[in-house]
Amino acid sequence: MRWWDIPAIVHLEHELFPQDAWSSGMLWSELAQAGHPGATRYYVVAEEGERIVGYAGLMAVAGEGDVQTIGVARDHWGTGLGARLLTDLLRAATAFECGDVLLEVRVDNDRAQRLYERFGFEPVGIRRGYYQPDNVDALVMRLADPGGSGPTAGARKPAGGATAPGATAIGTGSTTEANATTETGETP
Repeated sequence: MRWWDIPAIVHLEHELFPQDAWSSGMLWSELAQAGHPGATRYYVVAEEGERIVGYAGLMAVAGEGDVQTIGVARDHWGTGLGARLLTDLLRAATAFECGDVLLEVRVDNDRAQRLYERFGFEPVGIRRGYYQPDNVDALVMRLADPGGSGPTAGARKPAGGATAPGATAIGTGSTTEANATTETGETP
């Protein structure tokens, strides 16, 4: 993700999360903590042509990762892009030497919960009223050993640390390109 991606991501945020979308200021703040030697953040986008169709971010501090966000355009849901973005975040968590990864997901977002469960995330708690202004609870989920994770449905990580076929991830600030058959992700 680069600074010039922010307007498109904010637009997608408002489509996906109308009540609790991130602002451009929040995204700028996150990007300021990525892409340098002391970085604690990793953000990536997925593009189809010139259009951003997905994005994801990870915070890594003191050996613990936290999935900050995953968003996928609705017309790309069900294609596996969410899984690809999550796989990329878990690779980044491994590079950051995170022993575990946490995330929050709306209790009413079954689609995202199923994605996380496929990767081995397990519920560890509830944060009451976490999503505002809707006052929706968040399910807190944890994944131990992100380096050994992946969808449990018999999928395997591509060899050589490459991103899944049809996508390219180079590192912090990079772009993941999604082709017409790219998997699309669930939105937490």
